[in-house]
This record gives sequence, structure tokens and C-alpha cells, in this order.
Amino acid sequence: MTEKMDSFQSAAEILCDELQEMVGKIPDSKKHLIQEIRLRSQKPLAFSYGSDTLFTDSSGKILYSAGERAAIVTQRHIYDTFRRVCSYSVYSHQNEIKNGYITVQGGHRVGICGTASLSDGKIATVTDISSLNIRIARQVLGAAEEVIQKICPLEGGILLAGMPSSGKTTLLRDMAYRLSMGIGCKIYKTAVIDERGELSGTYKGAAYCDMGLCDVLNGYPKGEGMMQAVRSLSPQVIICDELGTDEDCQSVTMSLNSGAYVIATLHAADFDSLMKRRQTAGLLATGAFKTIIMLDSPDRPCKIRSYERI
Repeated sequence: MTEKMDSFQSAAEILCDELQEMVGKIPDSKKHLIQEIRLRSQKPLAFSYGSDTLFTDSSGKILYSAGERAAIVTQRHIYDTFRRVCSYSVYSHQNEIKNGYITVQGGHRVGICGTASLSDGKIATVTDISSLNIRIARQVLGAAEEVIQKICPLEGGILLAGMPSSGKTTLLRDMAYRLSMGIGCKIYKTAVIDERGELSGTYKGAAYCDMGLCDVLNGYPKGEGMMQAVRSLSPQVIICDELGTDEDCQSVTMSLNSGAYVIATLHAADFDSLMKRRQTAGLLATGAFKTIIMLDSPDRPCKIRSYERI
């Protein structure tokens, strides 16, 4: 629980001083359960916990509905927090902002919502920030113990599927750690393509999460990262988060032809909805994936619902 508390504390430090003081008063018994801190302009400060939403009053008392006692987030709170997220240099984070998130110290990812300005049909800038969502990064060593026992020795690539907040990233992170260290399996040369900096929690070149003996390509687009790994790192396993584009399918095929197994995630509520996705058909058509692991609900993060052999 101490590690979970430390993760919450480092995430809370992103907030402006007034909100940070308020959040610090929340009971410790709740802090270690909270997965997201949500700021919406002129709306109650909210916390996501599994599939539930909690609130607080100014004294830190937990509320289970957004009643009149709930602490309200002002535009000033959002402005001050946003500037802190950007290390007081909004301009230097423009590329991240237009992609909708910034990864900050501690590996936490801050989702950004505002008004988009377009150029040639693509987002050029985002202004008038109206809400922020701080996803608390936690490394859970041992989360992938059951998975490693099931899949090793590896005989093909693996798709890890589940709904948002079901623990995909946490599980993927521990799989990378265990495969690279040979915990419960032989040692695999493992490359991690960490496009959003979320798997490793890399901030200014330093990884917050222990990635074992992985080679981490931080900030690389998945396709380019896979090609770079194959060309220069001779990986046996390539791990990355959400797949889905046609370029991803081509990169997965190249990885397969190089002899590397790909382990990646997809969003889906259940196996049937996963199989109906066009992206799934494209990925399975590469022949790179032999197993689909479905995760349970956000109320049971990192818990396995089913293993499906392809």
C-alpha cells in the first residue's frame, strides 16, 4: 500500500496549491484506491475508483454524489494546474498538448480537453483548457505472474484486450519487466515502444517505473519504433500499447518476419466486441498473434477473464 500511496502523492503534487491542499486531506484509506483525478471547470472535483466516481468537500471528506457540499474546480485552478503540468512552459509542450495528453514526472499521464484550432483538417493547437484528467501511474510488481505462467515459453504474439481502466497498461508493464528479467520464464531480449511515455513513466530521460532489462524507445511512434527495434536491437519480444492503424499492421508483420513476438493492447469490452473491430481483423491477418487475453472490469483491474487461442 505504501507504493500506491507514494504514487497518489506524486500525482497530487501536479495540482495547484489550493487543490493539492484539499486533496491531501482525503483519508489514506481512499487515496491508494483512486485511479484518476478529474478537474472540470466549474464542476465538482472528481476521483475515479474502478467504475465508481467519488467527490470531496473542502475538508477532504469523501462524498458519493456531486451535491452542494462538493468542492468546485474553478477556471483558475485549471489554469494554474495546467501551467504546472507544462513546467510553466506551455509553448514547449505544444506537440503533446495537441495530441491530448502530457506525461509528467512519476509517469502520470494528464489528459487535456479544450478548444481545438485546425490546420488542413488536423489539430494545430488546443486553447481554453476546460478539463484535465490525471491518470495515476502505479507499478504493480507481480501483476503479470499468472499471465507469464500461462504464456511461457512464448509461441507467438499476444493481444491484451480490455475496457478502459481494466489494467492493460499495468499488466503490460509487469510483463515487460518479467520477460526481460527472466522471472518465471527464460530471459527474453525485450524492446518496449513507449509512444506516450506511459509504460515506463519516462520523464526527461529517466524512467520512473522499473523496466528491468528492457530497451525502451520512448516517444517513438509505434510503427517507427518497431522498425528501429528490429534494425538495431535484435529483440525477441516487442511490447507496445494500443495498436490499430494500417501502419501498425505493417510493422507487426515486419516484426514477425524478423522473428520477434509482439505483445500489445487493444480496447474492447469483451471478446465478441473485440472480434467485430476492423483493427482486430487486420492484426490477426498478419499471423503474428496466437493468443488473446481478455481482462475483467475496471472494478477488478489486472484480473484475467479469459485466454483465447487463435
